[in-house]
Amino acid sequence: MLEQLTEDLKKAAVEADRLITQAKSVDELRQAESRLIGKKGLLGQLLTSIGKLPKEQRAAAGKEINLTKAKITEQFAVARAELEKASDQTATASAQMFDPTLPGPVVPRGSVHPVTAVQWEVEDIMARLGFVVVSGPEMETDYYNFEALNIPEMHPARDMQDTFWLDNGWLLRTHTSPCQVRAMERLGPPLRVIAPGRCFRYETEDASHATTFHQLEGLMIDRNISIANLVAVMKLILDEILHQDMKIRLRPGYFPYVEPGFELDMQCQICGGEGCPTCKKSGWIEILPCGMVHPNVLKFGRIDPHEYTGFAFGMGLTRLAMMKYGVSDIRVLNSGDLRAIIRPKRRSGAAIIEKF
Repeated sequence: MLEQLTEDLKKAAVEADRLITQAKSVDELRQAESRLIGKKGLLGQLLTSIGKLPKEQRAAAGKEINLTKAKITEQFAVARAELEKASDQTATASAQMFDPTLPGPVVPRGSVHPVTAVQWEVEDIMARLGFVVVSGPEMETDYYNFEALNIPEMHPARDMQDTFWLDNGWLLRTHTSPCQVRAMERLGPPLRVIAPGRCFRYETEDASHATTFHQLEGLMIDRNISIANLVAVMKLILDEILHQDMKIRLRPGYFPYVEPGFELDMQCQICGGEGCPTCKKSGWIEILPCGMVHPNVLKFGRIDPHEYTGFAFGMGLTRLAMMKYGVSDIRVLNSGDLRAIIRPKRRSGAAIIEKF
C-alpha cells in the first residue's frame, strides 16, 4: 500500500511541475494549485485515503503526504511571486511609455447624409444672398398644397403630382411650395426665403425618381424682380455647389403657381452629357422647375401683384446630391447603403430659421 502511495506522490510532483510551467497568470496558478492540493485535489484525496491503510502505516503515510504537499506549496509560492513581479514590471513599463502630451486615439465618426450635406451648402450660399430658411409641416392641408398655389379642386395639374391622401383629409406634401404661401402670409414683402424639406409622391421609382425625395423651395419677392434675377440665382447655386461653370438650359415648363414657368436643366454629371440611364440618354437632368410667381399666388399670400413681382423655384436636393457625389441611382440614397454615406465638409454658415 505504501509503495502505491509513494508512486502517487511522485505523479503529484510531476503534475505540479507541469501546471506551474503552463500557468501564464497568477489567477491560472491559483486555480492549478487548488486543483492539486485542495480538499478535492489529488493530495486531498490521498489524505482521505489514509484511513484505509493499516494502523501501523498511517503515520508514515501522513508524514510522506505532508512533506510532498509542503514541497509543492513552496513551488507554487515561488512561481506566484515570479509572475507577480513580471506583472508589476510590465505595468511599470507601460506607465513609463505613456506620454500625456500626445493626442488621444482617433475614434471613427459617422458623417452626415449626402443630401443633408448638399442642403447645408445651399443654405449657406443662399444665406450670403440674404435668404432665410423656413420650414413647414410634411402633413399638409389641401389649401396650402394646392388651392393657395393656384391649383383648384378640379384642376388637371393635380394629376401631375400623384398624392398620398390621408384618412383625415390631409395629405403628404407633394412639394415644398406650401411654404411659399405660409411665408408670404407671415413675413410679407420684400421676401427672400428658402424651404428645404422632404416630399412625397406616389409614383414609379426608377434611377431618377423616388416616392420620397428632398426638395428646396426658393422664393424672392420685391419690386422689379425679373427672369434675369431668377436665372442668375439658379446659375450661382449650381456653380457654387459643383465647383465649376455649369452648363444649363432654360426651357418652357408648365406649373400653375408660376407664369411664365420654366424647367432649368443642368448637364448630367454622371455621364458628362453623353447620355446614361440616370438622364434617360438625354445628357440633361431636370434640376430646377422655376418661374415667376403667379399673380393669383401673390394674392393668396396677401401681396399686391400690381406692386410686387417675384420668382420661385423647387430644387431637387436628392438629384443635386447625385450629381455632386456621382450617385447614378436615386434609390441608393434612400437605401441605407453605406457606400453612399460619405464624409462631406461640415456646415460652415448659419441661417435664420422660421418654423410655421
